[in-house]
Amino acid sequence: MSSEEMGGAVTGVEPTDMEATPKADTTAASEEIRQELVAELDGLIRRLRAITPDYEPPRYSRHRFVAMVEESLQKLPRNVQLDVLDRLRTAFNEQWFDPDTWKGVWYMVNYTVKYNADLVQRRFTGEYDTDEWGVDWEFLDVARPFFTFLYKVYWRVRATGIEHIPIQGRTLLVANHSGQLPWDGTMIATAVMSDHAAQRLVRTLYSDWVPRVPFISAWMVRIGQTLATKDNGVRLLEQDELVAVFPEGHKGIGKLYRDRYQLARFDQGDFVQMALEAQAPIIPVSVVGAEETYVTLAKSATGAKMAGTPYFPISLTFPWLGLLGLVPLPTRWYIDFGEPIVLDGYGPDAAQNLVLVSQLSDQVRNTIQEMIHGRLAQRPSVFF
Repeated sequence: MSSEEMGGAVTGVEPTDMEATPKADTTAASEEIRQELVAELDGLIRRLRAITPDYEPPRYSRHRFVAMVEESLQKLPRNVQLDVLDRLRTAFNEQWFDPDTWKGVWYMVNYTVKYNADLVQRRFTGEYDTDEWGVDWEFLDVARPFFTFLYKVYWRVRATGIEHIPIQGRTLLVANHSGQLPWDGTMIATAVMSDHAAQRLVRTLYSDWVPRVPFISAWMVRIGQTLATKDNGVRLLEQDELVAVFPEGHKGIGKLYRDRYQLARFDQGDFVQMALEAQAPIIPVSVVGAEETYVTLAKSATGAKMAGTPYFPISLTFPWLGLLGLVPLPTRWYIDFGEPIVLDGYGPDAAQNLVLVSQLSDQVRNTIQEMIHGRLAQRPSVFF
């Protein structure tokens, strides 16, 4: 090889390699991402085919895919439509998706549409499953993102001591009640379902006046809540469920703002008797932040009589702003789960010992009150 040829080889190869290296790395990275996406898509399709082996989507074609995209985009604002189309065009230009990937996407989209259509149809015909307590897991899955939004974004709840809840087995959660509407029970359940290792379902026992409120009782039953009776509590605990109670009852949830974080008297000692009969540990729970979601200044006896509820709050926003006044303030919440109070050392007749029941009830109440005071002393702000 001549020196000129060598020079041409040197001057021709080196710059080309140096220029091609970044582009080659980018191409390799894009191909790796594409392969990962294809693998995940194929895995998901295999799982769906195993669940519904008879399902076959309409035959894939470019025209059908474009028509589906166009129909879906019509429901979105114009600027969002343009942004989506621009991203799709970029993906096509970069050859990020190959035809096989698009066919996988086609299958997933059609399956999702069909599933949602079937879900709505079954809702109207009543063809869906619940457990013996009425829990509707499909309904719970639909409602869960909303509760998670409230938990993580709106109220920015911080939960501590959640490790005290066992992975399985019967346990009774006993919490303070506040906030005019039962958001505290919902957030306790969301904390356990979101942050607990086993993501257990909390079966909250609700007051007997709740069924008189239209739609509320049916909605609460579907997400796992049950009417508050001692028999229901014992049965759930004996089935090794995680049960939550609010012994203050409506006296706690209907407190005025000036009485915030001062526990009302616990109703009798039914929750202690439930725990003793089922030999279930009690975990005290304190909720701080819910008291300020509604600034209640007074209660109307006339309004309560008309509404058929034990109280009718008069707050800074309700009833002056109508239904808008029911929107809670975005306070910062803290939910603390205390150490379990073990009751399996007591005999089978302990639930009938009214002195013991009263002592244990006071012990739990004092523990929750101390937990509340401790959290209030540490809380830097109501909202931040």
